[in-house]
Amino acid sequence: MESVQINKHISYSRLIQGFWRAKDWQWTDQQLNYYLNSLVERGVTTMDHADIYGGYHCETLFGNALKLSPNLRNELQIITKCGIILPSTPYHERGHRYDHSAQHIRQSVERSLSNMNIEYLDSLLLHRPSPLMDPEEITETVKALVFEGKIKSFGVSNFDNEQFDLLNKRLMSEQLHITSNQLEISPYHLETIDNGVLSHMMKDDVKIMAWSPLAGGKLFDEKDEKSRRIMKVISSLAVKYDVSHSSIMIAWLSKLPAKIMPVLGTHRLERIDEAISGLNIELTQQEWFDVYTASLGHDIK
Repeated sequence: MESVQINKHISYSRLIQGFWRAKDWQWTDQQLNYYLNSLVERGVTTMDHADIYGGYHCETLFGNALKLSPNLRNELQIITKCGIILPSTPYHERGHRYDHSAQHIRQSVERSLSNMNIEYLDSLLLHRPSPLMDPEEITETVKALVFEGKIKSFGVSNFDNEQFDLLNKRLMSEQLHITSNQLEISPYHLETIDNGVLSHMMKDDVKIMAWSPLAGGKLFDEKDEKSRRIMKVISSLAVKYDVSHSSIMIAWLSKLPAKIMPVLGTHRLERIDEAISGLNIELTQQEWFDVYTASLGHDIK
């Protein structure tokens, strides 16, 4: 599987495994360890987390599984996100808010490293933009964490162009930069493509991770007219290429020149294999636009 260069030190696998539902899988440490090893065997080496996933429990589940194969860390690229506060018993947080303060970012990084039993993060991402975001405070915190070797790169999630520029300008003044932006992109969700964010990220060589690349199952909702339109085209392409619907969805994303990295949330290896198959399908431009216009609900001008 091809990789995507994040910076001069780090490359990510084209497919990324997400762990936001890992607590729901109800796996033993051994089962999750087997899954991690199976992913690496397939070339899926980049793992996506957030401190809040599973009510602040998923990172620990991952860390417990990783302990069973300590050498596996050398083959993995581990991402986590911070900046969202949930009311929680483990950390006695009150209320629901965003927090990009130096104290919270540092505490979150330290906690994630401890939870996953690792010494550094390949990437730290801010989970959501905040109206109270202070670019100078964030920059100084990121600079210190990079200097201490606790993070190897820095990125954001769900940032639009203005939010990205505001933060990245300050980071670049300190010879730092935003390396990635995690965004919702799928055949159902075209906003990032149509609002110029994707092009803007490409201009600054920011790599894109796509969360919910299969639209969280929305595309299989037969009661949704938009889903029916899209799936009619995808079903035809699935027959033509003799693959699953999800393979075609991944092929559609991989056609974008930004080298989108889909973040998969599955715990089924057959779904991983379907996604890998999708990376090997080269849709024609017309086929890509057939899916695109079906999602739009009208022809292009």
